[in-house]
Amino acid sequence: MDVKKQYINGKWVLALSGETREIINPFDQEVVALVAEGNEKDAKLAIDAARNAFDQGDWATTSATERGNLVGVIAALIERDKEELAELESLDTGKTVEESRGDMEDIAGVFRYYAELADKDGGEIIDSPVPDTISKVVKEPVGVCGQITPWNYPLLQASWKLAPALAAGNTLIMKPSEITPLTTIKVFELMEEAGLPKGVANLVLGTGATVGEELSTNENVDLISFTGGIETGKRIMRSASSNVKKLALELGGKNPNIIFADADFDTAVDQAMNAVFFHAGQICSAGTRVIVEESIHDAFVEALVACVKKIHLGSGFEEDTQMGPLISQEHLDKVKAYVEDGVKEGAKVAVGGSRPTDPKLQNGFFYLPTVLTECTTDMSVVQHEGFGPVITVERFRDEKEAIRLANDSIYGLAGGVWTKDITKAERCVAKMRMGTVWINDANVYFPHAPWGGFKQSGIGRELGKPGLEEYQETKHVYHNINPEPINWF
Repeated sequence: MDVKKQYINGKWVLALSGETREIINPFDQEVVALVAEGNEKDAKLAIDAARNAFDQGDWATTSATERGNLVGVIAALIERDKEELAELESLDTGKTVEESRGDMEDIAGVFRYYAELADKDGGEIIDSPVPDTISKVVKEPVGVCGQITPWNYPLLQASWKLAPALAAGNTLIMKPSEITPLTTIKVFELMEEAGLPKGVANLVLGTGATVGEELSTNENVDLISFTGGIETGKRIMRSASSNVKKLALELGGKNPNIIFADADFDTAVDQAMNAVFFHAGQICSAGTRVIVEESIHDAFVEALVACVKKIHLGSGFEEDTQMGPLISQEHLDKVKAYVEDGVKEGAKVAVGGSRPTDPKLQNGFFYLPTVLTECTTDMSVVQHEGFGPVITVERFRDEKEAIRLANDSIYGLAGGVWTKDITKAERCVAKMRMGTVWINDANVYFPHAPWGGFKQSGIGRELGKPGLEEYQETKHVYHNINPEPINWF
């Protein structure tokens, strides 16, 4: 099996150490690829390449229109190869290939969006109080960007970082998750095909403890963009203080989904599942906290459980599969322990709560779609991000209590409100401390809308115009067109 390589300074290279890593399919643990396993030494080479490309190369001063055109070429190549990319993503993550196809459409859309946005802000002239002067504000690239992506949506999360960083004129080093690097490798092949200058985009494969740590601490890196767990995010913040790097952090969520009694009952039940069970619940925005008005609580739980029992587990490449496996044995063990802890604290298993018994699923990292009832906000299953196919159900008496419960979290990434009362919905949204709130829908995002969280869900925004601004510095230029001596001294 050929070793898939890293991409540093315009060349495909093995790890300096010669080490490699096996990539497995979570459905059956089959080895699907062998990739280079870099470390901090490889990261330093990539950082040097990116630094040189930014400081000595032409990319940062290339016109925004030209950069946008190149990002548009990358979008077209992703569209061309979307089926290959979707299959690689499903091999890597275990998700259904239908989900991966949808991801590829979204990913191409992200690149197209930033391709079009790249040259839309040429700066602005601002009024100067001093005669014979011109005062303007311009945007410039930040510099060298370290980008660290998670394993759950490998290429989607990469696109949210790559496209705006390139459109803004930065150079970069990307470190994908060491267990799901395949589609990121493929996209770097496409960026090379598109004609991206050497050193502008570099790919280093390896762990967070080696590659990620070097990106965070190295003083030649100007910005770190990280999507992942909250504890790792905190470590990156400490490491990045060495040279006061700019930070963009998306650190997950524990997202409430409030169901009022006047909601469309059947749609709310259906969407409560959609909010959680895609990709086996391994979604930072999953609406895992279902908070139901007391008058419909029992009926809602009964209907939800009946539907959850019908979810079909299997290979992501089988047409009738609705949910695939978890990403790894390590993560499966975490989800099992998470549910067990909830039960110890008083939660009741209404459905699921264990591994499936189907012999065909025993080699995969499967966990049954699970609903836990009788949950309260003092339980770990309600407070901690489980990142699996697990719904916790709480109940509330009135609007005020619903808001109190929804906000009772260190996280503030996303939330949902289900009601036919528009005024009530808007009242709730105004009080929910989250970066995104959906009314009568779930897990909707698109390139134009900014994404990020309040509280400990992170710093900064991805997507939308704010997603581009994360990769830009603001400069004020003051020009005296008729200078004269002051004669003070």
